[in-house]
Amino acid sequence: MRNLLFIGLILGGAAALRANFFPPRSPAPTTIRTQSEVPPVVLPQVDRWFRQQWTEEGLVPAKRAAELTILRRIELALTGAIPSLEEIRRFEAQPAGRRLEDRLAGLFRDRRTSDYLAERLARTYVGTEGGPFLVYRRRRFLTWLSDQLLANRPYDQLIRELIAANGIWTDRPATNFITVTYDPGTERPDAERLAGRTARAFLGVRLDCAQCHDHPFQPWKQSDFQGLAAFFGQVGSGLTGIRDRSTKFKVTSRKTGQLETVDPHVPFLPELRPADGTLRSQLARWVTDPKNPNFPRATVNRVWALLFGRALVEPIDDLPPESELPPVLIELANDFVAHGYDLQRLIRLIVATEVFQLDSAVEGDVSASQEQGWAVFPITRLRPEQIVGGVIQAGSLATIDSDSPILIRLARSIGERDFVSRYGDTGEDEFDVGCGTIPQRLLMMNGELVEDKTKDTLFNAARRVGSLAPTDRASVEVAYLTVLTRRPTPEESAHFETRLAGTRGDERSQRMTDFFWALLNATEFSWNH
Repeated sequence: MRNLLFIGLILGGAAALRANFFPPRSPAPTTIRTQSEVPPVVLPQVDRWFRQQWTEEGLVPAKRAAELTILRRIELALTGAIPSLEEIRRFEAQPAGRRLEDRLAGLFRDRRTSDYLAERLARTYVGTEGGPFLVYRRRRFLTWLSDQLLANRPYDQLIRELIAANGIWTDRPATNFITVTYDPGTERPDAERLAGRTARAFLGVRLDCAQCHDHPFQPWKQSDFQGLAAFFGQVGSGLTGIRDRSTKFKVTSRKTGQLETVDPHVPFLPELRPADGTLRSQLARWVTDPKNPNFPRATVNRVWALLFGRALVEPIDDLPPESELPPVLIELANDFVAHGYDLQRLIRLIVATEVFQLDSAVEGDVSASQEQGWAVFPITRLRPEQIVGGVIQAGSLATIDSDSPILIRLARSIGERDFVSRYGDTGEDEFDVGCGTIPQRLLMMNGELVEDKTKDTLFNAARRVGSLAPTDRASVEVAYLTVLTRRPTPEESAHFETRLAGTRGDERSQRMTDFFWALLNATEFSWNH
């Protein structure tokens, strides 16, 4: 009996550890929305608008980027990592003409894509903080969100569930959008924080700037913000999780100092607000109403930023009036609504545009006007997760994904958390342009992760390339493809071939380690271009 009890405890402990490290996922979706071809009408309209702008401003656009460069952009934006040598070989083996489209289709079926996009979007929905104890489960929320993205659930449906969901935060993970704002003092979610986040994330409006007083430069009034917050005023939390109650939203009057009840009302287009349902369901349907232009425009602007590293309209959460918006944003938003709020289709459309596939360099120096006018692909610093994802993938010739051995995935997860913590998380303002720091450079030069992924071990890419490549020239080419997703120039190849020439055994292994270290610490590696 003691032996059976001991075995039971061991099995129970193992199950608990598994549940902690690998939260449950929904079953693989049996029906995933398929992608229709991008209509021949929309894409030329987008390209035509940019070309007209370049002509009017006298800008000479860059040439089309190399196909491997475009592949690198796509994988960094969707998986947070560079393509593996295995993926590059498979990509180049496909017939020319449809390689990028076919690779995109494969990435949409890849759990890495939905996991990475879930994390990026979650920063907008629930922030990066750990949230209140017991009533908030960020990892559970991420798992649920990843499942929705993998199934390509219509984006308007997803957002309506976030705003209006009821239940327990573990059983109904969408309610974590509400519970992350839970205030232990009042034992209620924070209605004002929810209002501010709803306006910024889903409408592209900084309505919370009018929280304390009327906005000095925008038409928003304090009453607009309070009216939006009032939709969340009835939300309560109890044994059955998040539920709407009969309480009212009250604020302290600046004139009388007394609590006053605020009736819910939307800041614009009040005629779109439904008359039936709970307050939050009314708000959810108003936000996502096909006639509410802010919702698709804010979504398109955010997806554009995820792909380019820079929003089409900045700041990303403060859209100007329609008269000041670029027509291409309106065109893409209208198409997004017309095709059922299909996120994957929107990504495919943006990737297919001429501006996404432009090179980041031109003959001579790139001017500020060319950068601002999208006549070149904007060079942006990689996020910490992309840096660590790239370093880890560059250390392996095979793709590191959900099909990799569990120990490799576990090591990657631990390595990512430690690296991002040391490198510095960008937080919620992830599109805020910042400069690199000395500690970041030191972490790349002397950190344990880079050392671990370049050292002479049996399965590291540096060791395998050095020992298996038939010639020095092949070693240099494969190393460049593995780390920088491109082939070396003749000058680069000649330089490194000279360094490798005639080396054998431990000397060659050390040269390859130094070679991979140098490529990982090249400025080119840490930027999207």
